[in-house]
Amino acid sequence: MNIEIRTIENKIGVSETYIAAFGTADKPLRLQAEELFSAIAGVLDSKNAKIIQERIFGTEEIFDVVSPIREKAYSSFNDSVAPTWLVTPEGINGKIAGIQVHALSGDCQIEILRYEGKDCGRIVQLPDHRKYLTLNSISCVQAGKNVEQALQMLQKAEAILKQAGTDMFSVARTWMWLKDILTWYDPFNSVRNQFFAERGLIGEGLTRKIPASTGIGVRASSSVMCAMDLVSVFGPGSSIEYFDVTDTQKSAHDYGSAFSRATKTTTAAGQTVFVSGTASIDAEGNTIHIGDAEMQIQATVENVRIALKETNCSDDNIVQAIAYCKTAEVEKLFCRKWSHLSYPHFTVITDVCRDDLLFEIEATAMIGGTNTKWL
Repeated sequence: MNIEIRTIENKIGVSETYIAAFGTADKPLRLQAEELFSAIAGVLDSKNAKIIQERIFGTEEIFDVVSPIREKAYSSFNDSVAPTWLVTPEGINGKIAGIQVHALSGDCQIEILRYEGKDCGRIVQLPDHRKYLTLNSISCVQAGKNVEQALQMLQKAEAILKQAGTDMFSVARTWMWLKDILTWYDPFNSVRNQFFAERGLIGEGLTRKIPASTGIGVRASSSVMCAMDLVSVFGPGSSIEYFDVTDTQKSAHDYGSAFSRATKTTTAAGQTVFVSGTASIDAEGNTIHIGDAEMQIQATVENVRIALKETNCSDDNIVQAIAYCKTAEVEKLFCRKWSHLSYPHFTVITDVCRDDLLFEIEATAMIGGTNTKWL
């Protein structure tokens, strides 16, 4: 079992804790789940922390087994907002590929966001009167076809934001979980582009104000074509800095994808940098090192580092990361040759947004903080 923790505390005692947990394939599922969630609960208890966002990656069969184990382990830490459950093939870590938890401690008031009869997110009132909002697994399966689900998913997220007193301009980070991504990523991008253009986030003569994002071939369930998590920050003095390009990569919008390479904003305990899903793509938007997994991984790791450098961060500031691997062979290669990476991460096997892309990394970084690693 591996538990990695990153904690960042500000001068008035508010702290953010990021937890990454994953096991090994040699243990029975039930035992692995009990150990992982018990350890996470121990971290939350030791820091008197409350969950504000959580994702669980694993095979489809785990959810009925894992859900009651999670609820029992969390006990008082468990509220009415379900984690984002994401379906992935069994990989090097076993049936549970990994668990991510973001939690808060200190003088922060957390309220549950409810929409259409379902608790779907949390809104945190920070001591300086700003607000930090998270949404989990927003989807509209009843909409029908994939592009219709995508549009109504975005509209639903916007409606929840409006109910909370904000809008799409406050969104710093999104995660787009797309079933069968290779069959419809271009149509998805068209829907997102039009939606953002109609809201004024992109457009001719406008400064682009689009979130950092991951669009990846991980599905939320068999019937949902797309689901979305997001982070929003708003209120007095709130702002988002957008990094549309880096030294090695131009704007993703130039080749049809509406996301910033990274965004930077002030959160509960300090400054947070969200680095979008990043792959082996050059300045012209072309896939490089086609067919060479090792070189694609190396290029991706370097592209992430360059994005971090643009925001005055480095590997040491990463508090949360996921490495997406197209095949089990790519996953094994990454885990063997890049085991030296110092930041908390785990691997997920899935399709990336292009068939010739074999690897992708997303990352979240924060300035300062203390690091702890449990093995």
